[in-house]
Amino acid sequence: MLARLSYALLWLCALPFVLLRLAWRARRQPAYLRHLGERFGHYAVRAPLPVIWVHAVSVGETRAAEPLVRALLAHWPDHTVLLTHMTPTGRETSENLFGREPRVLRGYLPYDLGSACRSFLSHFRPRVGIVMETELWPTLLASCSARGVPVLLANARLSERSARRYARWPALTRMTVGALAGIGAQTEADARRLGDLGASGVAVTGNIKFDISPPDALIALGASFRQRVGGRPVLLAASTREGEETLILEAFRAQAPDDAMLALVPRHPQRFDEVARLVEAGGLKLQRRSDEAPVEAETRVWLGDSMGEMFAYYAAADVALIGGSWLPFGGQNLIEACAVGTPVVLGPHTFNFAQVAELAIAAGAAQRAADVDEGMKSAVALLGDKQARIAAGEAGRSFAAAHRGATARTMAIVERLFAGS
Repeated sequence: MLARLSYALLWLCALPFVLLRLAWRARRQPAYLRHLGERFGHYAVRAPLPVIWVHAVSVGETRAAEPLVRALLAHWPDHTVLLTHMTPTGRETSENLFGREPRVLRGYLPYDLGSACRSFLSHFRPRVGIVMETELWPTLLASCSARGVPVLLANARLSERSARRYARWPALTRMTVGALAGIGAQTEADARRLGDLGASGVAVTGNIKFDISPPDALIALGASFRQRVGGRPVLLAASTREGEETLILEAFRAQAPDDAMLALVPRHPQRFDEVARLVEAGGLKLQRRSDEAPVEAETRVWLGDSMGEMFAYYAAADVALIGGSWLPFGGQNLIEACAVGTPVVLGPHTFNFAQVAELAIAAGAAQRAADVDEGMKSAVALLGDKQARIAAGEAGRSFAAAHRGATARTMAIVERLFAGS
């Protein structure tokens, strides 16, 4: 109880700084200031009852939740699914994925303040909650437990780094994971780390991201992208993070064949213009995907300044360098590349996708490099070796197919929660 009280007091003290950070982020992305009342538990939209609540903090979690949300809609046709997020890009992703589905509503999850959490639960009255990956909010989960709302932590992953961070607050962490009605972990290692923090009854369900099927429309868009480029080799730098683009551009300029083109897709849309300036400052001719123009022969970098089209970029590429893995960000999802048969080159930092990365390497679908220069060397070698690319692409498709089924295993847990609610 003392731990929870201390946490609540810390939140109250931190709230002015949280709001300042929100305002600071809004300088780059004004959407952060929209729907501000929702962050304090005040909502204009009202969901028809009964409600299944799914929380997906940002873009990656929202895309991972897609197979599960579609399964929920199919299994409980009389229910509304409420998707909550913490970022505008997560919210925009859910609009792109489910915008035409009238039974999917969306909003921001409130800050972890007692009054805001109670207001959220009173307004929507969810029967069951599903939190994607590792969003553990002590006050919210305690409020759910007090109201008899069972919450499942689905597709749960916990790196060693995150586990050490949670372990600094042992009493609060034990209470928080103890408030969960179920946990579906991605891997045995994730389950073990969650158990070490005090979680009980953890099931290993696998990674729901393997169940995401490449949409036909995006595969067709990828073919259209490829037609714009022509017969030139295409190297994709996918979901890059701040600081990585400079390293990748330098390595590309030094090592890539003159006819090769780099498709550069930053992870965060607020950085599109910044990355464009980096390319132009380096003297490489740039075009943007948003221009909807044929790619000129002298264009060296094609900036992927769009959202929700990653499958199309992978489908258009010969080889993909996975962003977030070249500097210590923990890596980004490589499953989509494997699913469309695009060979993958990873950097040294993949702690957010540790098992997936190692399994993909073991399957022959991915290679690991020690740094960007070595990664570019590997990518260029694949560009010049068609048979190696074909073999890696086929290995990727087989790897992705072999690990499907997490959605069904997660749904089995959700059914048990419904039965007990």
